[in-house]
Amino acid sequence: MGLDAAGADREPVTVRRGVPAGAERRAAELYWDAFGRKLGPALNPPDKAVPFLAAHLNADRAVCALLDGQLVGLAGYQLGGPARTGASASAVLRAYGRLRGLHRLLFLALFERRPAPGQLVMDGIAVDPGLRGRGVGSLLIEEVAAIAMEQECREVRLDVIDTNPRARALYERRGFTAVRTERTPCLRGLLGFGAVTTMRRAVGTKGAREL
Repeated sequence: MGLDAAGADREPVTVRRGVPAGAERRAAELYWDAFGRKLGPALNPPDKAVPFLAAHLNADRAVCALLDGQLVGLAGYQLGGPARTGASASAVLRAYGRLRGLHRLLFLALFERRPAPGQLVMDGIAVDPGLRGRGVGSLLIEEVAAIAMEQECREVRLDVIDTNPRARALYERRGFTAVRTERTPCLRGLLGFGAVTTMRRAVGTKGAREL
């Protein structure tokens, strides 16, 4: 699934709002590559999880990065409505069965984050492994921040897990500050992380480095 990183030297990465028609499967693959470890207990096995995510993608709640017309990154967000992945409880039960679906719903509830009034909640960033570290994440963050400004939000909020210091460093460079950390050591063995930090960035704030 990885893309040759040299492609970034030939053509610029462009950012657009919404997932392009026909790219839902690719978006689900990127999302699963980035968050499959966290979502595994709720959506495994992968060959079932990826089609499920693709089928329940809210295409209008994401910004995407494209290289040569191919989807190479995306970031989802919530604005008082559906998130990037909008599977309902009934959809989970239909896909996984009632008995197996109930405990999956409990795991999904652990990751539920709703925006407060005046907030845009960013659901996380997924970038093709071959292009990580090349500024794609920063482009996506700034586009999400632009949406927040247009919607007259006062801040952008996100959560980052303790086992992803690279993502946290990116958020800090783009102007986010940590405001709260929730520790869940009892879930580390199951989910692979033991703490979640909430970070916020005031709308209109720019990151430390210009793009």
